[in-house]
Amino acid sequence: MEMSKAELSAAAAIRAQSSELRGAEILIKALQAEGVKYVWGYPGGAVLHIYDAFYKQDTIQHVLVRHEQAAVHAADGYARATGEVGVALVTSGPGVTNAITGIATAYMDSIPMVIVTGQVPTAAIGLDAFQECDTVGITRPIVKHNFLVKDVRDMADVMKKAFHIARSGRPGPVVVDVPKDVSFNKTAYTGYPDKVEMRSYNPVRKGHGGQIRKAVQLLMGAKRPYVYTGGGVVLGNAWQELRTLVDMLNSPVTNTLMGLGSYPGTGRNFLGMLGMHGTIEANNAMQNCDVLLAVGARFDDRVIGNPKHFAQSERKIIHIDIDPSSISKRVKVDIPIVGDVKEVLNELIAQIRESTTKQDTAALASWWETIEEWRSRDCLKYDRGNCDVIKPQHVIETLWNMTRGVDTYVTSDVGQHQMWAAQFYKFDEPRRWINSGGLGTMGVGIPYAMGIKLAKPESEVYCVTGEGSVQMCIQELSTCLQYNTPIKVIALNNRYLGMVRQWQELDYEGRYSHSYMDALPNFVKLAEAYGHVGMLIESPQDVEPALREARKLKDRTVFMDFRTDPTENVWPMVKAGAGITEMLLGSEDL
Repeated sequence: MEMSKAELSAAAAIRAQSSELRGAEILIKALQAEGVKYVWGYPGGAVLHIYDAFYKQDTIQHVLVRHEQAAVHAADGYARATGEVGVALVTSGPGVTNAITGIATAYMDSIPMVIVTGQVPTAAIGLDAFQECDTVGITRPIVKHNFLVKDVRDMADVMKKAFHIARSGRPGPVVVDVPKDVSFNKTAYTGYPDKVEMRSYNPVRKGHGGQIRKAVQLLMGAKRPYVYTGGGVVLGNAWQELRTLVDMLNSPVTNTLMGLGSYPGTGRNFLGMLGMHGTIEANNAMQNCDVLLAVGARFDDRVIGNPKHFAQSERKIIHIDIDPSSISKRVKVDIPIVGDVKEVLNELIAQIRESTTKQDTAALASWWETIEEWRSRDCLKYDRGNCDVIKPQHVIETLWNMTRGVDTYVTSDVGQHQMWAAQFYKFDEPRRWINSGGLGTMGVGIPYAMGIKLAKPESEVYCVTGEGSVQMCIQELSTCLQYNTPIKVIALNNRYLGMVRQWQELDYEGRYSHSYMDALPNFVKLAEAYGHVGMLIESPQDVEPALREARKLKDRTVFMDFRTDPTENVWPMVKAGAGITEMLLGSEDL
């Protein structure tokens, strides 16, 4: 029996009504379409419709943090370890302002993230409504892009653009600000877009062929080549290409703090980290090479020191980067190559294989002899025989020897402990060293670790921290318990804000202004109060047994309070305003 025209119209109306979704539901469908597994967040009035939509689905796990800053840090750590886009969700007003530090941290290190923020209803924007702030204005300097969704019909397209912008080109955080009425309003939903077109945003991927040919000629003719790589190699998943290139050229290679692991830390060609706390061999090679290949790095102040000092030496510089604004920003380069580092390195390797030019092996051998002389000075030496007090370097070395060959992730906060971890833990694989480089944010260590542990439940995850940094987000130990992320916290407790104290010792004649902690908590009892295991380690002989015991407790978060030497400094050190070869190697240089 055929349906009448009226019945057909009624059925069509029912179908149309059934395909109508609220903005919050469309947002959830967008996250599902993007393959999001975890969202870190904290609810509030402006995002209650979104939280209600979360309640009605079961494919994405929401992780309730204890502070919005930690939500962004945890999503950030997840993104750094996996290469996927991290997602955080916060409410309007103080929710947004609490998240700012996390957003700025991700922005400085080019981490792909989407941060969804609640906003007051559109009619109330600009009227100083309860928990209102200008999210777009506040975040504009610290995001790759941001959106204010004014119409529910734009929700799906905006989310598609947000993820595309976050992960493509030079990655970075994207904020999507969603007014409460937009998350509540309904619109017809015809599906998530399968492609995105943005006329004003088309990052270059393929490097210029002519520039690559010039780079090949320089590299093959180099007598003292050097490869300097940064976080761009890790972000661009180009570590295998980097290793192939370095092995082909038999050139020395260095990583920045953010690039550690892109070339094996135990590799013969690796000279260690360079820069302010880099090795003699890494810094001297940077200054004395004749051809420098910079890949996914930005010649920042912590790497090259004083630009005038750096410019004193004649050298040819090849610079590969996805972001044209990073090239010749601080140092004038000779051969700029804009493009995806993985694609450019592949083309570079192919052209070197086809080249008929042979390297000057005698000159290269002489270059390596010079490097080995620099290496022989052992600039990372410390008092390994001290049996009275725990040396922080010894803790990191012990951890490295114990976990080498095991799939291990190490996060850190910021300060002396961060530098010791970078110097003494030899990262052989990328994305295993997770720390805040550009912004230098204290408090990231525990949130980073718990974000990673969710993504990598079978891996060992350690947070190397200090008694100052760890207290900035220590409330996330509660989150670790609720979501069963058994991380291991290694607190190198020297009772000082260590890096501040070190600078005060060297530059302020030992006037330790507010860098000493007089009222520290009992970290063992505090860990236990959060439901975890606490350990106090005061003797060098107990370092290894404590770490072994903590590793056995696979299903428990363990907080290890290592009482370390309060006088220990990070060496080598390049003081502010000095050149990278003007290094202090110890107190004897003062």
